[in-house]
Amino acid sequence: MKVRDNALTTPGKSSGSTASQDKDFAGMLSERIALGLGTGRYLAIQTLVVIAWITVNAVAGANGLWDEYPFILLNLLFSIQAAYAAPLILLAQTRQEARDRALAERDREVNDRILSDSGFLTRELAAIHLKLENIATTTDVENLVRDLQNLAVEDDQNT
Repeated sequence: MKVRDNALTTPGKSSGSTASQDKDFAGMLSERIALGLGTGRYLAIQTLVVIAWITVNAVAGANGLWDEYPFILLNLLFSIQAAYAAPLILLAQTRQEARDRALAERDREVNDRILSDSGFLTRELAAIHLKLENIATTTDVENLVRDLQNLAVEDDQNT
């Protein structure tokens, strides 16, 4: 049984449609970006860039050459980043929910199959148990042979 298939890794994918392939590509790209935005590496790089930005602009800003103290351009860049990051994260979460639903459905199907199989095996074991109750054991046969021998000896003594 396959652990993963296309229904689980690419939710909403239909067969061969260019529009769905574009949508799937955008979804996969958004997931990669969202995963990247949530890493400590990204936060460290962003912190270093902000520190460098503020340092360079504090020196250059004194001469009025670039982004001066309230750092309006830096705020604009953060706003743009937030405007794109939020929908990308939501799209990635939507795709994850679709995968979770597909996995849950597959789990339900597997559980139903296991329940059906275990019910069948339980019935089969019960039938075997009932049949085995009617089978003579070695001890039963030995007791019967002993009883027959005793009867034969008594018959010989009586005649």
